[in-house]
Amino acid sequence: MDKDLRSIQEVRDLLERAWTAQRALAAMDQEDLDRVTAAISKAGAEQARRLAQMAVEETGYGRVEDKTLKNRFAALTLYDAIKEEKTHGILAQDQERRTIDIGVPVGPVAGLVPSTNPTSTVIYKAMICMKAGNPIVFSPHPSAVGCIAETVRVVDRAARQAGAPEGAVSCIATPTLEATQALMKHRRTRLILATGGAAMVKAAYSSGTPAIGVGAGNGPAYIHPTADVRQAVKRILDSKTFDNGTICASEQSIVTTRAMEKAVTAELERQGAYVLSGEEHKKLSKFILRPNGTMNPAIVGKSVETVAALAGLGGVPASARVLVARETGVGPGYPYSSEKLGLILAYYVEEDEEAVLRRCVEILDWEGAGHTFSIHAEDEAVVKRFAQAVPASRVLVNTPSSLGGIGATTCLFPALTLGCGAVGGSSSSNNIGPLDLINIKRVAWGVKELEELRDSGAPERSAGRVDDALLRSLVEQIVRRLT
Repeated sequence: MDKDLRSIQEVRDLLERAWTAQRALAAMDQEDLDRVTAAISKAGAEQARRLAQMAVEETGYGRVEDKTLKNRFAALTLYDAIKEEKTHGILAQDQERRTIDIGVPVGPVAGLVPSTNPTSTVIYKAMICMKAGNPIVFSPHPSAVGCIAETVRVVDRAARQAGAPEGAVSCIATPTLEATQALMKHRRTRLILATGGAAMVKAAYSSGTPAIGVGAGNGPAYIHPTADVRQAVKRILDSKTFDNGTICASEQSIVTTRAMEKAVTAELERQGAYVLSGEEHKKLSKFILRPNGTMNPAIVGKSVETVAALAGLGGVPASARVLVARETGVGPGYPYSSEKLGLILAYYVEEDEEAVLRRCVEILDWEGAGHTFSIHAEDEAVVKRFAQAVPASRVLVNTPSSLGGIGATTCLFPALTLGCGAVGGSSSSNNIGPLDLINIKRVAWGVKELEELRDSGAPERSAGRVDDALLRSLVEQIVRRLT
């Protein structure tokens, strides 16, 4: 059988097993699901370093130490955030309004996994799916099949030992484009959880199956005059260099005013950033994007030394942490204005704060709408003004953007799938968690008899609630219609 046909048949078989597993998961109670989730957390944390090593060796992206931290973040920080959540069965009751909310699983989930964060994404998606009572079938990125498959084996073994049914966590062994398309469009697939390139996310939303997908991250970082410049630059460089820039929430450009230029530039150089000359700017610009306008994988997650050698930049010191390129435009012809999941930052200097705001909006509108914006400032009024104006779902203040966006250095929900909202072509603006993967069944009793309502003498309800007089009128009309 041809490879594409074999992979499609594999998808069908995995989804039938997942469908059987779904019935078993739906019959579990919250305690059962919590036990499975805890087991995945424990196994993911124990295997964090080994899986990180596999990911770096196979893909060539990032750093083992940082991928180990990302695996532990997915396994432990996420678990701490969800362990007390109610996701299954009765979630809430309102005695006054006589309603009950019941959480039910959505059903089998298609989990698309990127090559930049392969092992941590598997741990994260498996945990939120098991917490919600959904089986998940993973579709691995072709360049990270080995480490993804091994992470799935670790997670599946732990889940089954804790009581999860066979088929609750599985992975396509022969990944092809046809297999991924079959997985997304199959009648057994109830939801697609898509983390990956723009084309794949668009395909998820075009599949006809409900999907939660994320757009590109291209977050600008504004250094305001009230910022502690030393601290701001440190946060930005620490963030950008974490796992060699492979987190989509990481900063892609620095924006500041002309009055701040000297101080910011000096601090960047002092802390190890290398500001490219005009000629070096031109040389590197040719390697940022491929001819079709998408990000060049040759720069993704690579060291400064590797990127500099690729572009023929002979003057970059070995101590350089990040390559910084001055930029003046956004869009076609300005490759530095696009997302760069590597150790490259664009650097914009604008005349005043109004120009800074326009530039940040322009960058996000070009690429990264709905994702992340960061600001370094002590003036809360400025923070609020920018937050209301920029098209971003996450506005991060005085924190490393890559870690703040995923909830590691902020109190945002810890997640490795970051929704971009409608402005970014996403169905959600949330940091995606288990509550995004359930449906809520609502039970509602009929209103009391009319006479009881009339005689109750109850005061008007609070704002936003229907008052008794209006309720009686509506019920009377309904009763007349029915009788």
